[in-house]
Amino acid sequence: MLYGITAAATALLFTALLAAVLRTPARRLRLVERRRQREVPLSGGVAVVVVTGSVVGVKEWGSAGSGIGGLLVAGGVVALLGLVDDVWRLRPRVLVAGTGVAAACVVPYGETGVGTGLLAVVWVVGVTFAFRGLDHADGLAGTVGVVTAFGVAACAAIDVLDGVAVLMSVLAAALTGFLLHNWHPARVALGSCGSMPAGFVIALGLVHVRAGFGLGESAGVLFALTALVSADAVLVLLARRLGGRSVVRSGPDHLAHRLRRLGLTVPGATLLLGSGAFSGVLVGVLAHAGWVGADALWWVAGVALVVAFALSRVPVYAARRTVSPQVSAPLRVRNG
Repeated sequence: MLYGITAAATALLFTALLAAVLRTPARRLRLVERRRQREVPLSGGVAVVVVTGSVVGVKEWGSAGSGIGGLLVAGGVVALLGLVDDVWRLRPRVLVAGTGVAAACVVPYGETGVGTGLLAVVWVVGVTFAFRGLDHADGLAGTVGVVTAFGVAACAAIDVLDGVAVLMSVLAAALTGFLLHNWHPARVALGSCGSMPAGFVIALGLVHVRAGFGLGESAGVLFALTALVSADAVLVLLARRLGGRSVVRSGPDHLAHRLRRLGLTVPGATLLLGSGAFSGVLVGVLAHAGWVGADALWWVAGVALVVAFALSRVPVYAARRTVSPQVSAPLRVRNG
C-alpha cells in the first residue's frame, strides 16, 4: 500500500517535470502538433512512457516480480512505434500490424483460450487506436486515461492482482502529471508515443483482469470501462463511412468536436466527456466486483448509443458545392 502511494506520487511529480523539460528539445526537433493555430510539443508522451516504465520497472525487476514484465516490454514496443509515427508518419496498417503483434505476444491464452485470446487482441488494437484518437483535444486523452486507468486498478485490486494494480495506478498518476501541462490551453501533448501505449496498457490490463471470466459478462465489463472511448471511435468510423470519407482521414468529427459545435468550451467538453467516462468506469468496476448485475451494463450501452446517435446529428463536415464549368473557369483580366 505504502509503495503504491509512493510510486504514484513519484510518477506524478517526475512526469510533470520531464514533460516541461522536454518541451524545448521537442520544438527544436520539430516534434510538434498544430492545434488551433499554435504548435504544441509532443513531449508529454515521452515523459509518461519513460516515467511509468521506470517506476514500475524498478519494482518489477528489483523484487520477486509480479508477472507484468512482458506487458511493460510490449507497451514499450508500442511506444517506440508511436514515436516513429510522430516523427515520420507511418501508414495506419503498419501501426495496426505492430500493435497487433505486440498484443498477441502478451495475451494470457492459458486463461482465455486461443479463440477468446485472438478476440482480445483485436479489441486491444481497437482501444489503442481509440485512445490515440482522443489526443486531438486539450486535456481529453489525459482525463479519460486517468479515469480508466484508476478503474482498471480498482478491478485488479479486487482480484488481488498487485502487479496490474500498481501499473495502472502509476500510469494514472503519470497521466495526471501530464495533465498539468495539457489542460487548455495545452503546452504539451501526448502524440502517438503517449496515447497509443496508454490505451494499449489499459486494454491489456483489463484483459488480464477479466481472464478466466465468462465471455459475455466480460464483454459487458470491458465495454463499460471503455464506453466513452468506444463510443467516440464508433461514431467517428460510421460518420466517415457514411460521409464518403476515408476512415483514416482526420477531421472535426469526434465527440469533443461536436460538443464544441453545440457551444461548449474546450474545458467544458473535456469535463463533460470525462464525467461520462467516469460513469461507465464506475458501473464497470461495480459489475466486476459483483455489486451490480448485467442490467447496469446494458444501461451503459444504451446511454452510449443514445448519446452517440444524438451527437451524430450535429453537422461537422462542410457541404460540398457543385460548381458549373462556366462559373469555375478563371476570369481573364484585360489590361488597359
